[in-house]
Amino acid sequence: MTERRKTQVEDVSRGVYDIKNEVHYRLKTKKGLTKEIVNQISDEKNEPDWMRELRLDSLEKFYQIDNPIWGPDLSEVNIGDITTYISPDANLTEDWDEVPDDIRNTFMLLGIPEAEQKKNLSGVGAQYDSEVVYHNIQKELSEQGVIYTDFETAVKEYEDIVRDYFMTCIPNTDHKYAALHGAVWSGGSFVYVPKGVKVTVPLQSYFRLNAPGAGQFEHTLIIVEEGAYCHFIEGCSAPRYNVVNIHAGSVELFIKKNATLRYSTIENWSRNMYNLNTKRAIVEEGGAIEWVSGSFGSKVSMLYPMSILIGEGARSEFTGITFAGKDQYLDTGTKVIHAAPNTSSMVNSKSISKDGGVAIYRGLVKVYPNATGSKSSVSCESLMLDSKSRSDTIPVVDIATDDVDLGHEAKIGRIDDEVVFYLMSRGISEQEAKSMIVQGFANPIAKELPLEYAVEMNQLINLELEGTIG
Repeated sequence: MTERRKTQVEDVSRGVYDIKNEVHYRLKTKKGLTKEIVNQISDEKNEPDWMRELRLDSLEKFYQIDNPIWGPDLSEVNIGDITTYISPDANLTEDWDEVPDDIRNTFMLLGIPEAEQKKNLSGVGAQYDSEVVYHNIQKELSEQGVIYTDFETAVKEYEDIVRDYFMTCIPNTDHKYAALHGAVWSGGSFVYVPKGVKVTVPLQSYFRLNAPGAGQFEHTLIIVEEGAYCHFIEGCSAPRYNVVNIHAGSVELFIKKNATLRYSTIENWSRNMYNLNTKRAIVEEGGAIEWVSGSFGSKVSMLYPMSILIGEGARSEFTGITFAGKDQYLDTGTKVIHAAPNTSSMVNSKSISKDGGVAIYRGLVKVYPNATGSKSSVSCESLMLDSKSRSDTIPVVDIATDDVDLGHEAKIGRIDDEVVFYLMSRGISEQEAKSMIVQGFANPIAKELPLEYAVEMNQLINLELEGTIG
């Protein structure tokens, strides 16, 4: 019998992100994943039969599908050690004052209520462990027919819509952790934007995992109807523990004819987290998906937002940055499927690694025979801050038509000592010089984020550079 390695996390401070609250819960399942646990979750949510059946089918598939044999080592992930459902001792509310003090204080320190009060957000959802505890949307959006609610409410109040779309973009056969998600999903957000409505002030869902040895499995489903626009922001964080935590959420996005969705993410998990998230968009004629992604923290990440361009003239843009520090293996990238004529895609990916961290870009551009006249541009840049770190670019380009315009560029290099020396000769400290270089490298990504989130990203980069991110 092999001895299972224990996750060890350095005892360094990440400030507000390392806040730990005592775990108070209304319901907590046993560790592991069994039929009894899946039925218990479904009973707790009083779900329709079709959802229970989907959960049980996903449970079977989870045990039938093996871990991927490529990419990071997932042998430390043992579902028998994970608590898959923890319902906090809090009721869902639209009033921050009704959220329990310890939970509300955590979200206040993370800046969520303040951003809402400043009208920087059109709506806010806040999930704590396995359940959403706060959800609200501005009245004027509701009056235009926009729906933004927690996913459990959506299953009950918009069951026909949810049933038509749920796990159709990401089926439970996709991979082992999509099946895990299907079995134990809990929380998340449902967004529906009617035809022609523009949601220009972002909606945001923030996911906070507080409990050690637990998993978070939120489901996000967004439907943007013809000619509509929506900007959705996803934030995630967790305090550090010396046990494995798992995040296996699912994001399904449906962009209709001539509609646009911008989906921005800042992920700041702690370094005991295995981030095994799945995100996918289906884009119809003339529609657009714009991904903006910042990946920080986590012990291991496997995350590849995917765009499936099924309508003529559909487009996808991906702008992302990954920062891997000591003991981190961040395997991230994006996938684009050109399945219609005159579709286009743009990928701009940057990664930074230090102290032996591993940052991998893994990408796919697939052009089907019918996708004539399509265009794709891929740019991957990697910056290593020392000789111990590693950065790889693993692109796959699969083209089945001659009528295509595709370019790919990859750059991997170390921080320029001459530039650091020049800045130091002007009275700037070595640490400040390196920070300036890295911030300049990351600036194209920051420019794609709303101001508050660009500031947060820059703060996370500074934490990494100071060696104070756990």
